[in-house]
Amino acid sequence: MTALERGRATSAERRHPAQTGAIVLAGGRSTRMGASKAWLPFGPETMLQRVVRVLDGVVSPIVVVAAAGQDLPPLPANVIVTHDRRENRGPLEGIRAGLAVLPDSVDAAYVTSCDVPLLVPGFVAEMVGLSGGFDATVLEIDGFPHPLSAVYRRAVLPHVEALLAEDRLRPVFLYDRVRTRKVTPAEITADRELWTLRNLNTPDDYRRALADAGF
Repeated sequence: MTALERGRATSAERRHPAQTGAIVLAGGRSTRMGASKAWLPFGPETMLQRVVRVLDGVVSPIVVVAAAGQDLPPLPANVIVTHDRRENRGPLEGIRAGLAVLPDSVDAAYVTSCDVPLLVPGFVAEMVGLSGGFDATVLEIDGFPHPLSAVYRRAVLPHVEALLAEDRLRPVFLYDRVRTRKVTPAEITADRELWTLRNLNTPDDYRRALADAGF
């Protein structure tokens, strides 16, 4: 099975879990890539468009968080676009911006970056399924959490804002303040190879991902 095929959700995965959306962080500086990751071509679409499309098969609504003044490729009309309030504050600022504009009917959101074009929809569905009763649900490997492959409840927003006010900008600080579930790779059955975690930082990463996706 190719990575492209892995990116297609099954009919069961395409059901939107109740009250769960997604937040896609697209405002990174892309220094090592040398170009905006959101605009990088990935087959017939851009990388951001692909991540949004894959997520839309699993969760809804989707919020895309951009940097101030950042141009984005065209996105579906139902995608909510917002912006970081302050520059250079890292992913915690993007998480705040995304959580703040989620509709009141949405209880939680799966948070990811825009540079994971090999995202597996089943991974997202399983993380959402494991998140019941917790404020944050994050994959952890060898003691290292992956905060941009995680589910956050709206209830964590005041804690995120407090950390930002204290200049404690690492998302891991949040996990000591809220009910957090650390998910092990063994609990993820839909993405055994963890393609979802392959964020692309350099042109070599990009070329390898294109090849793995069959482009």
